[in-house]
Amino acid sequence: MTTIERANAFIRLGSFLDAYLQRMRTGPGELPGADPDDALLTSAIRSTLNSNPWFILPNVVLSLQSIACSLDEEEVVSFVQIYINDVKEAKDPASVCVIMAGNIPLVGFHDFFCVLLSGNRFIGKLSQDDRHLLPALARLLIRWFPDLERLIIFSEDVRTSFDAVIATGSNNSSRYFEYYFSKYPHIIRKSRNSVAVLDGTETPDELKQLGADVFSHFGRGCRSVSQIFVPAGYEPESIFPCWTSYQYVMDHHKYRNNYDYQKSVLIINDISFLDSGQILLIRNTAFSSPVAVMHFDFYDDLSEVATLLRSNYDRIQCIVSKNPALHDRIPFGKAQQPSLFDFADRIDTMRFLILRSK
Repeated sequence: MTTIERANAFIRLGSFLDAYLQRMRTGPGELPGADPDDALLTSAIRSTLNSNPWFILPNVVLSLQSIACSLDEEEVVSFVQIYINDVKEAKDPASVCVIMAGNIPLVGFHDFFCVLLSGNRFIGKLSQDDRHLLPALARLLIRWFPDLERLIIFSEDVRTSFDAVIATGSNNSSRYFEYYFSKYPHIIRKSRNSVAVLDGTETPDELKQLGADVFSHFGRGCRSVSQIFVPAGYEPESIFPCWTSYQYVMDHHKYRNNYDYQKSVLIINDISFLDSGQILLIRNTAFSSPVAVMHFDFYDDLSEVATLLRSNYDRIQCIVSKNPALHDRIPFGKAQQPSLFDFADRIDTMRFLILRSK
């Protein structure tokens, strides 16, 4: 297959996902299943919901919708045009082992896309927390484009022969990855967090959209906002009325358990906090916070925050803000909707993979 043919395969996948989600919205209240392709994806969604309690249907839909939008024909074509002159159509593709995280549904899809688009062979090591959805999308692609079958492998054994590695995990697992895969060309991703910077002029609707960046996937993604910077004198609790539509998180037993536990710890240790009824706000300078907790801090001058964020560039995934003075900012409500051009950790995965092509 040529680069254009592989791109067209993903464009078709995006169109299918968009239509599938539309059938969900307009259907009789059940997941689509009359069509064989629908049935395949529906089966994977049901298996996912049964095997991982953190993956509820709205969050699976959110991930599928994000992928469908990123695979819009215009966006895929724009993306391909950047790399097409450098991709080598090798008869013997390089094998790239991709070790995936499982914190949110389909978190490794972009790596899957890049490996195949670059003409390499994908060898996927799935997380046990997210082991159904990506194989289902792969089976759809192979069903429509059989030539892709030789380029897609899922394996439990990371000792399978490969030429390069992309591994995503925690700070602890990254040390293991660095040691184990040091002799291979690699991208090793560590834990990152996302922050929001408010200037006090946000509208209630913008603050409501910020809630999506905080609560989607229960705040478990690297693109989930876990720290908010607000101007001196700002009352963080004034945000709470804008977040009432996210009260659903408290109906989830694992999130509720985290909320109750963290609240008890704060009370026992006499630590001051603000309580929205669905999340706990603590004044803390750390970017990372536990599930059901968000940190906040005050600033006197926006330049202070900009300097802090630049000095911690390698620890931050997204900066959510309306202020144009902040580099690489994204709008409120868009943290969980990355485009094809939003490479994890800002490392150009395609350039890395193109260099691996034989």
